[in-house]
Amino acid sequence: MSARLPANALRALLVAGAVMAVAACTEVGPNYVRPAAPVPAAFKEASAQKAPHAESVIAGKWWEIYGDPTLNALVSQVAVSNQSLAAAAARVRQAQALIEVAQGASVPSVTAGTLKSGRKNENDIGIGVSWELDLWGRIRRDVESHRAIAEASRDDLAAATLSMQAQLVQSYFALRQDDAVIDLLQQSADANEQWHRMVGNQYAQGQASSANVADATMKASAAQLQLADTKAARAQLEHAIAVMLGKAPADFAIAPAAFIANVPDVPTGVPASLLERRPDVAASERRMAAASARIGVAKAETLPSINLAAGIGILKGPTGTADIRAPLFTGGRLTGQVTNADEAFNEAVANYRQTVLDAFREVEDGLVVTSTLAAHAELQARAAKAATESDRVTRNQYKQGVADYPAVVESANAALDGVRGDMQLRLRRLDASVNLIMALGGGWEPASVRDPKSPR
Repeated sequence: MSARLPANALRALLVAGAVMAVAACTEVGPNYVRPAAPVPAAFKEASAQKAPHAESVIAGKWWEIYGDPTLNALVSQVAVSNQSLAAAAARVRQAQALIEVAQGASVPSVTAGTLKSGRKNENDIGIGVSWELDLWGRIRRDVESHRAIAEASRDDLAAATLSMQAQLVQSYFALRQDDAVIDLLQQSADANEQWHRMVGNQYAQGQASSANVADATMKASAAQLQLADTKAARAQLEHAIAVMLGKAPADFAIAPAAFIANVPDVPTGVPASLLERRPDVAASERRMAAASARIGVAKAETLPSINLAAGIGILKGPTGTADIRAPLFTGGRLTGQVTNADEAFNEAVANYRQTVLDAFREVEDGLVVTSTLAAHAELQARAAKAATESDRVTRNQYKQGVADYPAVVESANAALDGVRGDMQLRLRRLDASVNLIMALGGGWEPASVRDPKSPR
């Protein structure tokens, strides 16, 4: 229904202020409290490690733990130059802008143009003010929901940044391993090519058969093919890193260098801290808060509303009206909206708890993989050392005339396989350490991406 106040805009605004003062503390819907999630007392797969401490955390620039200056310089560019992260940052700004849109509904709207004035709804020209009174906190809950969504989008950006950094680090390690393997394969290719020439000379002198030549040719070709494949793989890794840094592959290069990264000890902390250290968990929690606020928005829609309007016209002067509406019959639409909001919150709670469970699983997986690979590392290193020593002895025997050159080629290939196996295991351990750091949330902290004034 519509009630006409005396033609006095000031009176309408005074009524609005009085109603707002009464409604200021009224907000329908639940006040958000973070639901509980299953949190173990300790990581099961960390039992063989030293007892973790709550203060044991990963540094903010976690990649510096590997001690590679080139890697440090590359990773520092990811958050600045990567285009996927730039898109995610734009989504954060969009979400922030929607907070302002929602907040705008809580203040009067002032417009200029044609007004309705007088009891006969005569047209007038002037300035009008309209205002929806937030009797039940609908607008406040809507702002609360949008603020939580904006915070979740910042957490999403942090999670995407961590993932992209980890992808670059692992690609860089693979590239450095290829650098080392290329050196080994070049030595193997040189040895096989030398043997191929020797067999060719022997065949020309009648000291070797065509089968010997074919065998030497096959081994020399295989060595060259492995070398070419590894160089191609390295080039592809370099191209991938260029794109991660927002650069065209043609404009980017990484000079070959030694594979120097060592496998670090990753501090795990305690399980409870994981809920605060993983941005994806934080984002899921913020979406729960947003869903909770939307319950209040839906419930407020079922209650009466008051819209005030006031204006100053050229012909009629100041006017004011109050429009009071209460839903009587909506065919179940409003009830359905409340039920939908309730179930959306239940869905968000389930998603949050699943995200937490997945987080713990990823940490446990990371711990078991790192410990298993560490146990194999010593055996693999001994095998590589033995193969290298055998190659050294065989080469000395060849120089002394005790061993023939085919034995040198075979021992060189065996040493190559041993050293490559050691490198591959080291790369797997480095990759596993990166995955574990990701599972633990990297060096992310909520305060680093969240407005400190925003509620948690």
